[in-house]
Amino acid sequence: MKISVLGCGRWGSCIAWYLDKIGHDVMSCGLADAPEFIQLEKTHKNDYLEFPMSIEVSSNLKNAVDRAEVIVISISSQHLRSYIAQISEHNLDGKIIILCMKGVEATTGKRLSEVVGEFVDESKTPIAVWVGPGHPQDYVKGIPNCMVIDSNNQEVKEKLVNEFTSELIRFYLGTDLIGSEIGAAAKNVVGIAAGMLDGLGYTSLKGALMARGTREISRLIKALGGNEMSAYGLCHLGDYEATLFSPWSHNRKYGEEFVKSNQFEKLAEGVMTSKALYKLGKEFNVELPIVDAIYSVLFEEEDINTALSKLFVRTVKKEF
Repeated sequence: MKISVLGCGRWGSCIAWYLDKIGHDVMSCGLADAPEFIQLEKTHKNDYLEFPMSIEVSSNLKNAVDRAEVIVISISSQHLRSYIAQISEHNLDGKIIILCMKGVEATTGKRLSEVVGEFVDESKTPIAVWVGPGHPQDYVKGIPNCMVIDSNNQEVKEKLVNEFTSELIRFYLGTDLIGSEIGAAAKNVVGIAAGMLDGLGYTSLKGALMARGTREISRLIKALGGNEMSAYGLCHLGDYEATLFSPWSHNRKYGEEFVKSNQFEKLAEGVMTSKALYKLGKEFNVELPIVDAIYSVLFEEEDINTALSKLFVRTVKKEF
C-alpha cells in the first residue's frame, strides 16, 4: 500500500519505520521548519531509530496526500483541527485516514475522529484509529507488542488489521470506537498521576491508581455511549505498563518531573487531555476523581499533596 505518515516525531517516525519494514511504500512527511523533520531529512535518523533509504522524507503536504492510499496522522492532538483543515483542501476521496495519536480536543471535548469527521465525508474517506501499548525504543529492538485498530467502517478496519499485522505488532479488531479513543486518551492522564506518585515516593499506590483508574474511565466511556468494558482492553488497562511504569513514558515522566519542580520539554498528551476529560465529566455528570485531581494540580494550582490526599483518603467506599 502507498502510505503517507504525517508527523515526524517519536511515534510518527516509528510508524513510518514499521510500515516500511513490513513491506509498504512509505513517505514520512513533516513541517519543513520542525527540528525533528530537519534531522530526519538530513540524516535519515533521529534519537529513536534510523530510516532505510526506501522511506522518502518530504515536507510537501500536497504530494504526501496525493500519492497515498492511506494517510496516517501522528501529531499533537491539540493541533489536529488546524492540520486536518489544511489536509482537507486536497482531494481525499477513496483514501483512508488513520489517527495514531491519543487525546481529546481540550476546547470542545471531542474525540479526534469526531474532529476529522467535521472535515471529511466518511462514506468517501473512512476514519480509523490506531491505539494500544508500545514504545519506539522497544519496537526497534524487536520487542513485540499488541495494538488495536478501530473504525466505524468494518471493512476498513479488517483491511488495515490484515495489512499491518506482523510478528512485531499483532493487531486486534476494535469493536468500540468511543471506548478505544477515550480509553487511549485517558490512560495518559493516569500516567501523569503515576509519575507524580513516583516523584513523591508513593509508588506503592500505583496498584490502587490502576484499579480505580480503569473503573473511573469505564464509567465515562459508558456515559458517552461506548462499551464500558473497553476500558479493560488494550486501549486503556492494557496500556498501563507502557504508560505508568516504563521509563520511556512521556506522561509518567512529566508527572515525576512536575512534582520535583523540573521542566519536561517533550510532549505529554495527558496534560491537555485532563482538561478535556474534566470538561466531559462535568458535562455528562460522571465522577472522575483522578482526572479532577490532575486537572486541579495542573490548571488550578492546587497543592499536589492536598490533591492526592483527597484522592486516596476519602470516605469509606466499596471496592466496586
